Amino acid sequence: MAQDKIVVVGARENNLKNVTVEIPRDQLVVITGLSGSGKSSLAFDTIYAEGQRRYVESLSAYARQFLGQMDKPDVDHIDGLSPAVSIDQKSASRNPRSTVGTVTEIYDYLRILFARVGTPYCPNGHGPIRRQSTDQIVDAVWGLPIGAKLQILAPVVRGRKGEYKSVILDVAKSGYVRVRVDGTMYEVTDDIPMDRYKQHTIEVVVDRLILKEGIERRLTDSVEAALKMGKGLVAVSWEADDKSGELLFSESYSCAECGFSMSELEPRVFSFNSPYGACPECTGLGTKTEFDPELIIPDASKPLRDGAIAPFVYKSGENKDWWPDVLDGVAAALGGDASRPVSEQSEELMAAVWHGLPTPIDVTMHYGRTVRKFKHQWEGVQAALRKRYVQTESDWVKKDLEQYMSTRPCPECQGQRLKPEVLSVRLPNGPAETVSIAHVSQMAVGKALAYFTSLLPQLDSRQSVIAERVIKEIVERLRFLNDVGLSYLNLDRNANTLAGGEAQRIRLATQIGSGLMGCLYILDEPSIGLHQRDNRKLIETLQRLRDLGNTVIVVEHDEETMLAADWLIELGPGAGEHGGQIIAEGPPDIFVKSECLTAEYLSGRREIEVPAVRREPKSPCPI
Repeated sequence: MAQDKIVVVGARENNLKNVTVEIPRDQLVVITGLSGSGKSSLAFDTIYAEGQRRYVESLSAYARQFLGQMDKPDVDHIDGLSPAVSIDQKSASRNPRSTVGTVTEIYDYLRILFARVGTPYCPNGHGPIRRQSTDQIVDAVWGLPIGAKLQILAPVVRGRKGEYKSVILDVAKSGYVRVRVDGTMYEVTDDIPMDRYKQHTIEVVVDRLILKEGIERRLTDSVEAALKMGKGLVAVSWEADDKSGELLFSESYSCAECGFSMSELEPRVFSFNSPYGACPECTGLGTKTEFDPELIIPDASKPLRDGAIAPFVYKSGENKDWWPDVLDGVAAALGGDASRPVSEQSEELMAAVWHGLPTPIDVTMHYGRTVRKFKHQWEGVQAALRKRYVQTESDWVKKDLEQYMSTRPCPECQGQRLKPEVLSVRLPNGPAETVSIAHVSQMAVGKALAYFTSLLPQLDSRQSVIAERVIKEIVERLRFLNDVGLSYLNLDRNANTLAGGEAQRIRLATQIGSGLMGCLYILDEPSIGLHQRDNRKLIETLQRLRDLGNTVIVVEHDEETMLAADWLIELGPGAGEHGGQIIAEGPPDIFVKSECLTAEYLSGRREIEVPAVRREPKSPCPI
């Protein structure tokens, strides 16, 4: 068989009627026809399925067990296939943590860029922070209460997988007898449990001492030894009376004004999918689903104790359990009256209703003629509902409570997903402005492209040498997204909110960025949702993918895309059982001379007339 064609013989998948067709390789091929005529059956269910199946079968048995077995499509044989990549209209990702930036790998390069050339700033407003010296670390330790019990720790492993038996052995050979592994103290001679597949933090206890006069030299020597063993990091654990804490110092960065310090900048601390960078409040999601006061009290005109708090009332209108008596106790503790409407209650009382009181309240409950009085620690409506939501095993109860919850930006990070110290690392944006990685992620693709195009001249000579290659990769990927008509998308846009056409074009831009050649790409109507002015950009992108040395097959109805193709194929003549046959094929200039329905319209021999009279709307447009 000729190597310049993909030859399909006897395709019978779905409604295909023993189709035999030759498709030129390394060309832009458009398959068109009526909806239901068999376009996807030929492109995806036959050509892609067989190409993918053969590629998987070429892998080792070990690799195939992770990819699953694929069924052979109903076709006699196909020759000239390459490894196939399907770019269909399915969402790019269902993961709530995936964004446009992570899906396109732009965010990965951003993390490298900020870790290598970003400038840390003090989050307390004291300007850029510098590396700490041993003297600065010792001075900070002397700021602890006199008499505090200190442990000088050297972090030798931080958040890495493995058993590290050799590390413990080296520590013992160095003369140290204690280590702290994942927060627990051990002797180096103990059998320390460490799972090789879980992340561990190992800190060597360099010295234990009490902070008092006369230990200056010993403290300095211990800090220096810990810095050497910890490769620039030292942790100080302290206890004084009923207080305790832990300080992390680094030879890398420190604020001389307030003592704020941060560890060495690494790409992983800029990831909201890593515990080292994610906001601890929302764990990197940027949002929190909490009980919403507006949903809990939909009608503020109702009495606080009788029906105002919706989760405390049955559908019949009857109050649940003991809640009215408890609310009476809360109001009485603050000199209020729970029988009055919520709109008439004081802010102090409503704050206590929501968030609780520090001291127990007096509750009086009536059981017929029996009266019972007792003390109760009131934690607030939100805490009571949250406790019930977490502890219940009933899906019905969870679903009932979820109607009173809403998703809002995280109050700690304001939706930026990262820790404050990570957000304090910045790049220049003009003569007097700087931007964090979160600010860059909030930019639309078009704006981000303009920013990174102009960034290199704003860096110094050392930073420019480091950042040049990374910025080049970022600019290329942004330009690909811009070329497929996605300049309006923000980089932090959740991937699961993208429309089918948007997700497909993002994957298309990512494939171009990969620079692969010799592949077979199959796309499903990539022009869906695209403004007509951006159609030309999409076509140029498809042609660029072809020019890299790939075969591009597109299922499409768009006129401009069909006329730009190197080869056109129409299936039909009807849909369903009336379709599944090749009606016409060839280059566009020959295809339009055929008598198929698509050729009739492409050539202008047939057209849909513009109505002479337009129907008047029944009512004015609300927009």
